[in-house]
Amino acid sequence: MNSFFNKMKGGKRCPPRAPVSEIIWSTIGSVLGIAAIYLIGQIQGLQLESSLFLVGSFGASAVLLYGIPLSPFAQPRNLIGGHVISAMTGVSLYFLFPEQLVFAAAFAVGFSVGLMHLTRTLHPPGGATALIAIIGGDSIHHLGYLYVIIPIGLGAIIMLMVALVVNNLAKGRHYPEYWL
Repeated sequence: MNSFFNKMKGGKRCPPRAPVSEIIWSTIGSVLGIAAIYLIGQIQGLQLESSLFLVGSFGASAVLLYGIPLSPFAQPRNLIGGHVISAMTGVSLYFLFPEQLVFAAAFAVGFSVGLMHLTRTLHPPGGATALIAIIGGDSIHHLGYLYVIIPIGLGAIIMLMVALVVNNLAKGRHYPEYWL
């Protein structure tokens, strides 16, 4: 039992702060990525509330894409695959169990994690994407499987495009590490 609690002590010190240039590029990328999603949501022909494009899990994706772009979780296959798989899982479980939200939410997140692992598309914000499909309210529920395409798929692609530009503008930064 003692070794169980000893594991919780940690053994390393906190890593040093990122250089100021990294902080600036991370900030610029995050601002541009989220702004781009919002502005696309303003297009009249999409017939959606612009706020639907600002899915909370995209904030967490911004941290990965622009803050730690070399992380395996920030790579294009993980960003797109993780969000799309999780959105499909969340919508499916909502349709299967619309009256048991606790059950639907728990299994949507759990199955999303498992499916992302199986497909090598693990993207931590995907768990939130699945959860939002369950608890997002009527505006999300009325989208049905369109939620997978708009806002999730399109939003992830927009963030990817911004990441490709911003992360490759800075000297010493590059993105992605791999595509497939």
